[in-house]
Amino acid sequence: MSKRPATGALLGLALGDALGFPTEFKTVELIESMFGPWRTLELPQRARVSDDTQMTLALGRGLRRAMARGPLTPAGLEPPLREEFVDWYESPDNNRAPGNTCLTACRLLMDEGRGWQDASQIGSKGCGANMRVAPIGLAPGLSAEQRSGAAQLQSALTHGHPTALAASDLTAHAVHLLAGGTRPAALVGRLRAHALERRTRYDHLWLGDLWTRSQDPGPEHFVARGWDECLAILDRIEAAVATHSPETDPCVATGEGWVAEEAFATGLLCFLLFPDEPVTALRRAACTAGDSDSIACLTGAFAGAWLGADAWPADWTGRIEYREDLLALGTLWDA
Repeated sequence: MSKRPATGALLGLALGDALGFPTEFKTVELIESMFGPWRTLELPQRARVSDDTQMTLALGRGLRRAMARGPLTPAGLEPPLREEFVDWYESPDNNRAPGNTCLTACRLLMDEGRGWQDASQIGSKGCGANMRVAPIGLAPGLSAEQRSGAAQLQSALTHGHPTALAASDLTAHAVHLLAGGTRPAALVGRLRAHALERRTRYDHLWLGDLWTRSQDPGPEHFVARGWDECLAILDRIEAAVATHSPETDPCVATGEGWVAEEAFATGLLCFLLFPDEPVTALRRAACTAGDSDSIACLTGAFAGAWLGADAWPADWTGRIEYREDLLALGTLWDA
């Protein structure tokens, strides 16, 4: 069992975010020319995070509020999540290159008379939903149905594409499994079983009539599209773990991470290449040609869930932005 997995995952997520924030949008060659070899990449002295960590904390606060009121339900989770996302949208600190999907959806969510399904960006499978979903995999006491439903609902508030829903569900499940002691070598098999079990299961309780905004002939067809893309990427992860050189950009194997299933896959690949070297895994994730901060924040969440809070150097965690908020949430759920 991991030691303080919730604290470890949240700190790891923020550290990966801060390490990858300066390297995003750059080629590997440019990153190494600016910051040195990838294995020596250092956390900036001012360890600022991006919207990835900000939205993770917004989700964490909304989830904490909902769970304080009793068993988690969609009716209990949606209002506080909506409030937290709108607060983030309106915050003066929301100046860290947030994604257009999140901005558009949160602006629509400000209209309290609008159903959340009408704010959801049904065509977007950007990585903005699964890079923030880790709190749902860490919160204690949730059933498998609650965890899956909540992961998909929080995605659907902004990113309504079925692949965004499936990737968020899969990311939360991976974090949950690692925090519970599932060994990294067994993880992809467990995730594939979860995807196959969920493949045609549209959760009407948590998603309502979201699927009707798509062009799909039915809800099962809608949700299967997302799971099929995630099943395909799990095959690529499995192949890459066996054959990919850690010295080569992981994006070559599993994609640059601008879309949900690729961010999940490349973040997980970086962790699986170095399951017991969390800082090395973060450095590899941050030195990538793709969406480096989102890839690295997912890597950090996986590594921290597996290894716990002591995985991270004290001089790094001591200066991460939002440290007190991250520790408060992690401590609550580790207790």
